[in-house]
Amino acid sequence: MIRRYSNSFTLPIALVLAGCGGNSPPPSEQSDAHEEAEPEGVLALSANQIEAAGIVLVTPQRGGSAGSINVPGTIAADPDGIRVVSATVGGRLVTLSRNLGEPVRRGDVLAVVESREAAELRGSVEAARARLALAESDLRREERLFAERVTPERDLIAARTAATEARIALRQAEQALGAAGSGAGSLNRIAIRSPISGRVIGRAATLGQSVPADGELYRVASLGELAVELSLTPADASRARVGLPVRVTAPGRVGTARIAYLSPALDAETRLVPVIASLDNGGGEWRVGETVQASVQLPGEPGTTSISVPLTAVQKVEGRNVVFVRTESGFRAQPVTLGERGDGRAIVTEGLSGNEQVAAGNSFTLKAELGKGAAEHGH
Repeated sequence: MIRRYSNSFTLPIALVLAGCGGNSPPPSEQSDAHEEAEPEGVLALSANQIEAAGIVLVTPQRGGSAGSINVPGTIAADPDGIRVVSATVGGRLVTLSRNLGEPVRRGDVLAVVESREAAELRGSVEAARARLALAESDLRREERLFAERVTPERDLIAARTAATEARIALRQAEQALGAAGSGAGSLNRIAIRSPISGRVIGRAATLGQSVPADGELYRVASLGELAVELSLTPADASRARVGLPVRVTAPGRVGTARIAYLSPALDAETRLVPVIASLDNGGGEWRVGETVQASVQLPGEPGTTSISVPLTAVQKVEGRNVVFVRTESGFRAQPVTLGERGDGRAIVTEGLSGNEQVAAGNSFTLKAELGKGAAEHGH
């Protein structure tokens, strides 16, 4: 039996079906034929013919996975990596130095607020610093006079107490100013700095706007780690758990996340279980808000090992799922029972041991030859 393929090679395949009628091979071929018929569904091919047909051989994948749950997901900023940057004092915005999407480093100035309160805070620091200088000067004088036995000890103690109180007052004034922000060149201006490194994902302020204390100016997100938000049915959620890997795919990109949160309650609107997986974004290829395909990789049962094959290896023959297993003389159509399918693979629950080699790429040519052979033999 000879079939010509589109890549201009000729592939002779001997198909012998047990129990099928048909003409005997010519006498010239009987010397090369087997004395007994081959089992049903066997295709005879040499290694050269397999290579010429472009048939790709693979070994079934063995592992602890019991399949996957495939659902759409959305990339979101990690809630723990988002910071709201607020005005620490009320006033007028005289500088806004970042726009949406721009990168920032920790400590970068994002805004400058001109404020009477800022002037009062900085004035309190200057006054406290002057009082401390005076108190320390008085203390040095009292120490000298006490050493010369000119003043009593109580005057020395009082000077020490005054100096200590002045230091405390200065620290309090500096901390109040530090909580409000740092100086920005003028006595009445406070610089608002970024608390983390990341990117600006929100800007609520406008230059020249008057803002109240604690009014939101920016939102900054650290995008080195993102979240993948997805929803599972209660049945699927019962098979998932925190820590399971999640394969994340989008056009031209593949990543691996891990489930960090599995809600114990259903969403009131969707009646699905919210799930959040953590996704590394050190390379910056994922973007907040984009839709992805998420595949939760399920673990196998304890003490068992699952077997999976590429979906391209599975063919339908006479209503049954089969894979073509490599034999010494060619291939055997092996019926299989399939479990879950996802990510281009299928779990094989019966039919394979996992030690075989099976046809994956171009396995449809073997199905075609099997069907052609069956037709020629009267099936």
